[in-house]
Order: sequence, then C-alpha cells, then structure tokens
Amino acid sequence: MSAASSVARGEARGTLAAAAADYAVLMKARVTSLVMMAAGCGYYMGAAKSTSTSHWGLFHAVLGIGLVSGGAAALNQVMERDVDALMLRTAMRPLPMGRMSPRRAAAVGICTIVIGVLYLGFATNWLAALLAALTASAYAGAYTPLKRHSTLCTFVGAFPGAMPPLLGWVAARGTLGWEPVALFAVVFAWQFPHFHSIAWLYREDYRRARIQMLAATDESGRATLLQIIGYGMALVPISMAPAWMNMAGRTYAIGACLLSAAFLYFGLRLASQHMPPQEPRSKVFARRVLQASVFYLPLLFALLMLDSSK
Repeated sequence: MSAASSVARGEARGTLAAAAADYAVLMKARVTSLVMMAAGCGYYMGAAKSTSTSHWGLFHAVLGIGLVSGGAAALNQVMERDVDALMLRTAMRPLPMGRMSPRRAAAVGICTIVIGVLYLGFATNWLAALLAALTASAYAGAYTPLKRHSTLCTFVGAFPGAMPPLLGWVAARGTLGWEPVALFAVVFAWQFPHFHSIAWLYREDYRRARIQMLAATDESGRATLLQIIGYGMALVPISMAPAWMNMAGRTYAIGACLLSAAFLYFGLRLASQHMPPQEPRSKVFARRVLQASVFYLPLLFALLMLDSSK
C-alpha cells in the first residue's frame, strides 16, 4: 500500500469519525442514552407480570424509543440553532458551526422519528407508537418554542421528559395503568432539580440567548431554590409509590427513601448558602445537585428492577 493511499484512508476514517460525532451530538446521545435506560426500566417492570413479552421485546422497545428521542433532539437543535450559537456550552454544535445544514438535520430528525414510531408499532404495539409520536410532538412543538417566552417551559417540558418509562411499560403490556403513572411521576419530579441546577450553572448563557429558564430570570434565586427543594421533597414519597403498589419489595423501599433523602440533602445544601445564582460559590453547590441527579435516577431504577416483585 502506498503512502498516499494510507493517508487517504486515514483522512476518510477521520471524516467518518467526525461525521459520526456530529450526528451523536445532533441526536444528544448522552440524553438519549438516559431516555433508553428509563424506557428499559419501564419495559422490564411491565414485562414482569406479562406472559406475552419476549426476550427481544426489550431490545425493540428501547431501540424504537431511542430513535424517537434522538429524532426529537435533532429537531430541537434545528429550531434552536440561532440561540445555540449564542451560548458557550452549545456554540460548538454542528448546526451553529455550519458543519451540518438545517435542512439535513431536519430531515434526519423527521426520518428518525418516523422510523422509530413505525418500528415501535410493528415490533411492540401501536399504543406505544402513538404515545411516542405524541411525546416527540410535545417536546418539539410545545416545550422547545416555549423556552423563548415563559419560565413555564420547564413544567411543560417535564411531561414529555417523563414519558420514557411509561412508554417502555406500554411497549411491554400494550395497556396503561397506575404502575406506569408512578414511574412517570418519579421522572417528572426528578427533572426539576436536574434542569434547574443546569440552568443555575449556565445562567449567563441562557440570559445571553434570552432563554426563559427560571434560574436565568430569578435574580435572587429564591424561586428556583423553592422548586429544587419542593420537588426534591416530593420525590421522597413519590419514589416510594412502586413499593406501595407492590411493584417492588422492602429493599427497594428502603433504598428509594435513602436515595431520595440524599438527593434532597444536596438541594438543601445549595439553599443553605443563601447565594443568588450569579455568585461563583453557588455554582459549586448547584453542580453537586446536578451530579447527584445524574446518579439518582439510574441507581433508583436499577434498584427497582433488582427488587421487582415477579
């Protein structure tokens, strides 16, 4: 093999790797992986008492829901490419940097959602497919544009954001019930400390882009802290609901109580400093809330699956 051929192949591999990295960013691979984890937990819990599921069912459900989530994330970035260019943490994304055209990104997003919905319909059931389509529509059609106009965007966005475990359950069972609503409630409440801590950390970015996140408009930080603590407190009984509904046993109940109390502790530590968001030291405690939120949900769901009542 000539030196020129080796260089050309190396450049081709580099180009493919860069393109793959851009598509991973476009579809928010890290967020989508968390969505797939939550959907997998919902499927597992739904399949626990069902005789109609197969070993491949989990794969089909997680893949289909992941495709819909990734497609919705792509549309979100198409719609927000102008504000992404104004924020330091998003300015390097492929659309603001011009590495991908909005038309291509929109096509990828729409096609991925359609493929994911159809895949869910044929591989699992059409109720799961319908709910997944409605979730993507709410995320891109309601939450994304509302971010520019009202601090209620976090509340509105929490509804599609909490859908993954419910979608997983429906993919397994083909029906709704109070059990998936309990899983939905856990993720719904968890999102407020999670996203408010992110907004606290990137307050200046959101203000520069005129994104109406509560921490960006709340000068004193009191309203933001009230929501972080309020929803953190609510998570304690909400996380216990699966045990009360006989979805899991005593081990889960004790673990959920301890995890939720620990998560609440980090929110209370942030509040105890009495610092407005613009003070640098407050970001240290806000980052701890964010880090705790990243560990909380996977640990809680892992414990739920390990101690599920079968």
